Amino acid sequence: MESQNTHVRIDKWLWAARFFKTRSLATKAASGGKIFVNGQRTKPSKNVMIGDKLTIHKAQMEWIVVICGISDRRGSATIARALYEETQGSVRNREKQKQERSLFYAGQTMPAKKPGKRDRRKIKDFIRRGE
Repeated sequence: MESQNTHVRIDKWLWAARFFKTRSLATKAASGGKIFVNGQRTKPSKNVMIGDKLTIHKAQMEWIVVICGISDRRGSATIARALYEETQGSVRNREKQKQERSLFYAGQTMPAKKPGKRDRRKIKDFIRRGE
């Protein structure tokens, strides 16, 4: 599924590599300073080539990947995974963050049901008392 080009726009590549669900989300991330190419903040129109090192910040996660393939088409997950190689440090950091999040949320339980009208009023009163 690799294209004939040796370079492609970063927003297209991020979408094709399945880091973002839509190309517009990839464009917003690149515009918002969440994507770095070789340590430099980038714009969505920046062309990337094989060998470029990307740092991708998405939600609470951070990926550091090296581009191994170029594609401007979105394919299956296995094809998308072949477009990049994640660094060992990045894998370790993501696993560590995942473990920390699971420990943080371990003691919290979800409520049995959504709050009703009376419960919402009590919550609002409680919040207002703290102001």
